[in-house]
Amino acid sequence: MLGLGAIAKKVFGTPNDRKVKATLKLVERVNALEPEFEALSDEQIVARTEALKTRAQGGESLDELLPEAFANCREAARRALGLRAFDVQLLGGIFLHQGNISEMKTGEGKTLVATFPAYLNALSGKGVHVVTVNDYLARRDADWMSKVYTALGMTTGVVVPQQPEAEKREAYRADITYATNNELGFDYLRDNMRASKEEMAQRGHNFAIVDEVDSILIDEARTPLIISGPSEDRSDLYTRVDRLIPEIGEEHFTLDEKQRSVTFTDEGNEWLEERLLVADILPEGQSLYDPESTTIVHHVNQGLRAHKLFHKDQNYIVRNNEVVLIDEFTGRMMVGRRLSDGLHQAIEAKEGVAIQPENVTLASVTFQNYFRLYSKLSGMTGTAVTEAEEFMSIYGLGVVEVPTNRPIARADEHDAVYRTSAEKYAAIVDEIRTAHDKGQPVLVGTTSIEKSEMLSALLKKEGLPHNVLNARQHEQEAQIVADAGKLGAITIATNMAGRGTDIQLGGNVEMRVLQALAETPEADPEEVRSRIEAEVADEKRRVLEAGGLFVLATERHESRRIDNQLRGRSGRQGDPGRSAFFLSLDDDLMRIFGSERLEKVLNTLGMKEGEAIVHPWVNKSLERAQAKVEARNFDIRKQLLKFDDVMNDQRKAVFEQRLEIMEAKDIGEIAQDMRHQVVDDLVDQYLPPKTYSDQWNAQGLYASVIEVLGIDVPVIAWADEDGVDQEVVRERLYKSTDTLMEEKAEAFGVDQMRQIEKQFLLQTIDGKWREHLLTLEHLRSVVGFRGYAQRDPLNEYKTEGFQLFESMLDSLRLEVTKKLAKVRPLSEEERTAMIEQLVSQQKARAQAGTPQPVDEPAAAADGAAPGFVEDDPSTWGNPGRNEPCPCGSGKKFKHCHGAY
Repeated sequence: MLGLGAIAKKVFGTPNDRKVKATLKLVERVNALEPEFEALSDEQIVARTEALKTRAQGGESLDELLPEAFANCREAARRALGLRAFDVQLLGGIFLHQGNISEMKTGEGKTLVATFPAYLNALSGKGVHVVTVNDYLARRDADWMSKVYTALGMTTGVVVPQQPEAEKREAYRADITYATNNELGFDYLRDNMRASKEEMAQRGHNFAIVDEVDSILIDEARTPLIISGPSEDRSDLYTRVDRLIPEIGEEHFTLDEKQRSVTFTDEGNEWLEERLLVADILPEGQSLYDPESTTIVHHVNQGLRAHKLFHKDQNYIVRNNEVVLIDEFTGRMMVGRRLSDGLHQAIEAKEGVAIQPENVTLASVTFQNYFRLYSKLSGMTGTAVTEAEEFMSIYGLGVVEVPTNRPIARADEHDAVYRTSAEKYAAIVDEIRTAHDKGQPVLVGTTSIEKSEMLSALLKKEGLPHNVLNARQHEQEAQIVADAGKLGAITIATNMAGRGTDIQLGGNVEMRVLQALAETPEADPEEVRSRIEAEVADEKRRVLEAGGLFVLATERHESRRIDNQLRGRSGRQGDPGRSAFFLSLDDDLMRIFGSERLEKVLNTLGMKEGEAIVHPWVNKSLERAQAKVEARNFDIRKQLLKFDDVMNDQRKAVFEQRLEIMEAKDIGEIAQDMRHQVVDDLVDQYLPPKTYSDQWNAQGLYASVIEVLGIDVPVIAWADEDGVDQEVVRERLYKSTDTLMEEKAEAFGVDQMRQIEKQFLLQTIDGKWREHLLTLEHLRSVVGFRGYAQRDPLNEYKTEGFQLFESMLDSLRLEVTKKLAKVRPLSEEERTAMIEQLVSQQKARAQAGTPQPVDEPAAAADGAAPGFVEDDPSTWGNPGRNEPCPCGSGKKFKHCHGAY
């Protein structure tokens, strides 16, 4: 019997159905224009683009241009790639243009769909970013789709790691730029550490289309992007602490797998204190609870987490004497990514590999806040509906299910639940053998490398040939996925999210052709292609007769979305297929979140060994458990975002201020405002308002004026004059400091003075911002304890974070004013001495094989010895990033003063 909701949906249709129906009218308008655009020559297609650009930049809305732009793009794609977009692909493109997430099933051609809204939005001249999950896909999609954009008269760029700066800037200047989410975020941070606008790579955030949007905006959004620099080396402490961890007994700690947390018990703390004293890590007479023990406690906690929460071949692998993290959602290695706060070092100590030094944060941003910079955001994926609430509440993105081009013919079976994992795996091997014997290709999904290798061993024992796809076989990924649809193929995969390569029944023609030509280069390409196409067509027919691709999952994931992604690999473009989940009561999800009632039900039924329970109720119960986990993870991300929003507002203010300074030709006025503010603060401090002159501390003000403002004026005498109040002293100090700076500008030359002011300002802002980030990190780690005092940690963080930001600005003004007060041109003697010193340094380096250009010095700080001036970038010359630092430290410039 149907419920009221189901009856209403049957009568009125779902909101999604209504949205699709309304948008189909737009698709009809695009289709109506098709004959007109088919008749155009290649040159006329490019001319249409120019005409559309003129109209878009003349004020006509993109919505009005959509039918013509989509029709032009469809025709260009048909000519360039031989692909005519289906109506459902146009639908998906329209929803993307409207700022939605288009949920499109695997094999529906999402890569082509993105070209339509990308082209339309690029007409504005502000650039479009197409975001992919890895560098391989960014390069592949840019290379493939650039043929379409070139036919339309548009330029395409691709941004990848370790790219030369000039090439990267060029890529961002293109009409459509393909890049990974990581590279976009890091470039944003790098741009906001640049010394001039010309060095910046990105040119704004107009419109982004995010491929595999759920993977990027949800799964990866928990980890912030951090640019860091090395701090002091504490590897010895990590190693010494690590030796103690294996001695810890079960009674010494509590492990909460649901929350992924582990803490010491009171008994554990006592035991630990004794062992740390014996091991000479904790000084004699010092307790674990003393403030001085904070660092040791932190190291011990991270050591415990490394041993109890992070498992080899599941969360990370050891490769080339290095700990490489594994993405829990895609199963890929995350080379270059490190856990923060000393946790990565603790894992390195556990595995006995070289311990890299800890880092300090120079700049950071979360993906949530980076992607919210875009004026318009959209995304596409095969699975987004289960996370629709999160997309809407955090990014303001609606989710629209786009119908498939052909009806789905895949049979999704109910989950089979076994009592033990041994029974489950025995059943899985039987099922694989049955499918393999009739020629049906099987894709087996596992949740960790460990489990994929264990299943591989079982299949080897049974003599079943198979391929394994996990972080260890990362390089052969595309080949293994391309072969997964061959007759009788067995492929074991650790997570199939964002693989970017379709599993085509019978095999992938393009891959087979490339392989054949590599083996016999002298063969005729046309002949090879026609032979392989015939072979694949025959093999596909036999695979279809065997039932299409069989997706067999060995476990349920915490997220329904990841399960749906795996399931969606079968049944592409209307192909037949089958999917089944094999579970046991030992599985993590069942053990941690599954209800005990299920076990009671199984026992009551009196199941025999090797039997499974298969019932829709079991599916429902598991889906409820998954929904609970998803809701909990959403809450965690929402809470993290609230805290990051506090920093984000400050980040935006600092980055906007930096940009203003870089763009300004003359920042004398900003420097003057800062100087006057410092004067105000000093006068208020030593001559408090609403007080009499006998309560003033004129002596203190006089000393501070000399130290901070670099001027010797008769402040004490002024304070004794009749009729002189705070305002008069203030005005006289303004005038004296302004006169001093005018004299300096004359001595240096106005242009050089402005340049010095700009460099001092940027350098000081960056230094203060780094210190502030560290302070906020520390505040974030302790503010949670305020909850015990019935105070809201978030409000406390907001209030104190704002106070810290204000004090950072005060100290910024003070430091810039101090530096500018002390800078002065070098005397002739000092200039000669400095040149001699630099020449002798150059000779020494030339003998060592590293010649260094001599840069003429410009200024020195008062009291400094002739030579390099620490606080004055104008004396640093212009060394290359990899050249030795002019300070004479012997380090490369980028690792020394150039690190700023």
